[in-house]
Amino acid sequence: MQEGIHVALAPEIIGNLWGLPITNTLLMSWAVIIVLGALAYIVGKNIKLVPGRFQTLLEWLFSFVYDYIAETLESRDMARKFFPLLLTLFLFIFTANMLEFTPGIGSVGFFSGDEFSPLFRSANTDLNATLALAIISFFVIEITGIVTIGIFKYSQKFISFKSVMGFAVGIIELFSEIARLISFSFRLFGNIFAGEVLILVVGYFVPYILPVPIMMFEVFVGFIQAAIFALLTLFFIKIAIAEPH
Repeated sequence: MQEGIHVALAPEIIGNLWGLPITNTLLMSWAVIIVLGALAYIVGKNIKLVPGRFQTLLEWLFSFVYDYIAETLESRDMARKFFPLLLTLFLFIFTANMLEFTPGIGSVGFFSGDEFSPLFRSANTDLNATLALAIISFFVIEITGIVTIGIFKYSQKFISFKSVMGFAVGIIELFSEIARLISFSFRLFGNIFAGEVLILVVGYFVPYILPVPIMMFEVFVGFIQAAIFALLTLFFIKIAIAEPH
């Protein structure tokens, strides 16, 4: 058996279902959905008319986030529409990042020849997963802009024949709009994958000193990346619904 650090950029294929490959990152995505669903059921089942401390804290956090979205979009009606999406994006990404540090994740698996394949791997280290999230945000942003201010006004942000400068700026805006797919997906993927590799390298060379503080730092990074993804989606929605000028 070869010794050393094995870093796989692509997720490992665990099996196939109806001809479709099942990867360890896909299994982790299902695990995240199950965890969030179970938590939602438990919390929803224990909601009381007179809240306790934990319920009060949750209500305060939800109210804070809801008020921030309403203030940013300058509309409580818009906030009511986008609050579930933005919170779901944050919770899914954050939970996926945190489950990476669960004992057994990355260490439980099977050998295929001399190569070890973990059964579970952080979902956000798979570019397919981060790209899927980016596509969801992209279409929500574009469709919201079209529905809110109309397709004619929205297209004026990218197509303008009033001046040469206006036309050039519109083309730049169009390319920057498409580039969000890349920036959204690669930012999240790059940060989480780099953190996973960093922990692996540190654990190999300095196994008894640095892994714990590095993991604590990566918990912070996981939270920040989830917040950034949700906040950027919110800010781009704000830009999309603004009148062209």
